[in-house]
Amino acid sequence: MVIRQVKLTNFRSHESFVLQCNPQTTTIIGENGCGKTSILEAIYETLQGKSFRAVDREIVRRGAEFYRVELEYEDGRKVVAVYDVAQGKKEFLAEDKRSRRLPKKVKYPIVLFEPDDLHLVGSSSVSRRNYFDRVFGQLSEKYSEALLRYNKALRQRNELLKDEGVRQEDLFSWDVLLTRHGAELAEGRRRFVDEINERFTEVYRSIAENEDEVLLSYESLVGSESESLARLGRDFERDRLLGHTGYGVHRDNYEFIFNGAGADGSASRGEVRSSVLALKFIEADMVVSVLGRKPVVLLDDVFSELDEKRQRCLVKNFQSNQIVLTAVSGQYDSANCVVLE
Repeated sequence: MVIRQVKLTNFRSHESFVLQCNPQTTTIIGENGCGKTSILEAIYETLQGKSFRAVDREIVRRGAEFYRVELEYEDGRKVVAVYDVAQGKKEFLAEDKRSRRLPKKVKYPIVLFEPDDLHLVGSSSVSRRNYFDRVFGQLSEKYSEALLRYNKALRQRNELLKDEGVRQEDLFSWDVLLTRHGAELAEGRRRFVDEINERFTEVYRSIAENEDEVLLSYESLVGSESESLARLGRDFERDRLLGHTGYGVHRDNYEFIFNGAGADGSASRGEVRSSVLALKFIEADMVVSVLGRKPVVLLDDVFSELDEKRQRCLVKNFQSNQIVLTAVSGQYDSANCVVLE
């Protein structure tokens, strides 16, 4: 599936903007702060049903009453996302049907590459967890639903813990939901990490051109559903004093292992970038394998962070995908680019 054009109205800094997309590569250039990333965000919104950066009320152009994004495919089909400020409500229009959430059959897979991804190895456990949740959620609707339900139960439990009069039995129903959906998430994470590790070293070596061995480690202290339910009960007093839930898969961690040792602090800058590139290539292959579609690739100002060898590798591996990328002025011939002032 190829995107023909995207229209933005009151989307962040864009009062009105139209992007005509090339079937192969569309390059958007401009100085920092001119709204390049917002265009990728709008594409992501209409393909995946949500932003990768913020909630809707933060996206609306200042002073506007709504935002609207219209994405048109090459075959003429359209997907429209509209957010109304007064109602605080977002709707999607696709295939002549309106819905509050983008239907699964309308979603289209994306591989998103941001500059922060290149710092994934040394980032916080929260950042790594959020990154892999986004990747795994796209690959599995079951995983995505479990994540939504787990986070909802976690928010509700934490709100109750802030009530001085809360009793342990008041939390039981939320504890059950946390353990049930937490077990689903842990199972999905282990399965996807195992799949990544089957190819991680091979793909990494093809980029780094060395014989290093790389591994993605998934660490979780959560046990079976019965063990987790008992642990939440035992931790009630501690959680009540702290005002939040200290046990669960929301504390899980991922770690990159280079030649048997933790990569954070031991891997060079080039090795880190090669490992992240390898992850992106594996992610794209997993999308094709699981979903049967070649993902649209969104590259947000990542070429400036990569040396020439890794730039060539990135272009080569995604040459059969439709790519929309952003870059700062001066990196590309402006005659063949969309230039933002």
